[in-house]
Amino acid sequence: TLLLSLSPRLLLMSPSQLKRQLPSRPLTSRPLRNLKQRQALPRRAPLKQSLPLTQSLPPKLLRRKLPLTMSESVVEFSVEGHVGLITLNRPDARNAVNDEVAIALEAAIDQIESDDDIWVSIITGNGPVFCAGADLKAVASGGARLGTKRGGFAGLVSRERTKPLIAACDGPALAGGTEIVLACELVVASTAARFGVPEVKRSLVAAAGGLFRLPQVLPRNVATELILTGDPISAERAAEFGMVNVLCEPGEALTQARTLADRIAVNAPLAVRESLAVMKGAIGEDDETAMARSNDAIRRLAATEDYAEGPRAFIEKRAPVWRGR
Repeated sequence: TLLLSLSPRLLLMSPSQLKRQLPSRPLTSRPLRNLKQRQALPRRAPLKQSLPLTQSLPPKLLRRKLPLTMSESVVEFSVEGHVGLITLNRPDARNAVNDEVAIALEAAIDQIESDDDIWVSIITGNGPVFCAGADLKAVASGGARLGTKRGGFAGLVSRERTKPLIAACDGPALAGGTEIVLACELVVASTAARFGVPEVKRSLVAAAGGLFRLPQVLPRNVATELILTGDPISAERAAEFGMVNVLCEPGEALTQARTLADRIAVNAPLAVRESLAVMKGAIGEDDETAMARSNDAIRRLAATEDYAEGPRAFIEKRAPVWRGR
């Protein structure tokens, strides 16, 4: 119970770091040997709300695998180079989303967004299923929100982000699992994956983005078929329509996602973020407004160190060294 009440920053800490954050037992000159002595000790004060994760956790702590919970690592997060890796880790529950997963996933996104050394990230699932969507047992028990105020379902689907996120699917991503995939910028899937929004089969609605994002990545009639029938689409067919960027053999999705992430990470990180922001923001805008948005982006880049490094490296015939500033 204590672990579920901790802030996202404490969820990221190792046991030794967490111990330093908790109030310590008052020092005594000798061991407490009886009940009266133990009862005489003052009670611990309740834990105060910790600082937001984005203000407190040093980036250097991310150069190792970090469980986002202490009792059960339902979400794991690690960093290699400039690439972050989020792993949904409830294989026995088909990586279904409950409150704990949503809170931990939002904490991982917070860290990615706040760490200037993380340029691109991957989200994947442990086990044979990427994500089966909402944890229906948690829903049936009552009181489950399965999301956060900022991120919506899973702490992710409604979250405003500035850095690319790649979904690596090596198994089915259904219902809310598909909606997590649709919230990502790029998708790598093995032939073991399939996607769909079967909510209508249970008198539900795909309310976490599926109803309006599927028509953005699939032909309208194909998306309509998936939404109204609740039937899934194979990874092969999704790749034919462009929903999947990279199609691979089973067991290769994460490897291929890392390759794709590395192709992004060789580029100037600020230019990648600005380009992504312009692309997203210009959807539905007229050319004049979108052009103004593009011009604002290049003006912001012109004030950075990397803006000068790109042409300099080209002239000097060497690989650029990006600073992200």
